[in-house]
Amino acid sequence: MTRILATVLLLVGSNLFMTVAWYGHLRWFPGNSRSLLALLGVALIAWSIALPEYLLQVPANRLGHQGHGGAFTTPQLKIMQEAITLLVFAAFSILVLKDKFRPNDIAAFILIFIACDALGWLATSAGWKEFASVLSEFLSFA
Repeated sequence: MTRILATVLLLVGSNLFMTVAWYGHLRWFPGNSRSLLALLGVALIAWSIALPEYLLQVPANRLGHQGHGGAFTTPQLKIMQEAITLLVFAAFSILVLKDKFRPNDIAAFILIFIACDALGWLATSAGWKEFASVLSEFLSFA
């Protein structure tokens, strides 16, 4: 497995955990309780889910960063992470939370992905081009 693919897979995994931590309680703890104890309980559960996110995110950034032998600059890692976050969030929102995206939600997602694509066009890094190729292959199988 290449460092680039490992970076992408670790970022996807970390985003799965973080999305569940941030939004899962909306589905699995739907009560209307606004008591401080209930909110603290949900927050503690979310933090326990978020810990594995950090255990995946930090290695992803170190593997992927040019300063540690990877192919990506820090801005490239951040933009890639945000794009992955949006994909994971969209899937979670639709499949788990049963949300329906409004036209303005879809337009906002498209604009963010256009920005991500702009970085891909401007980047000269071979790693970024390989990431785009890996992502393209992955999307063709999905």
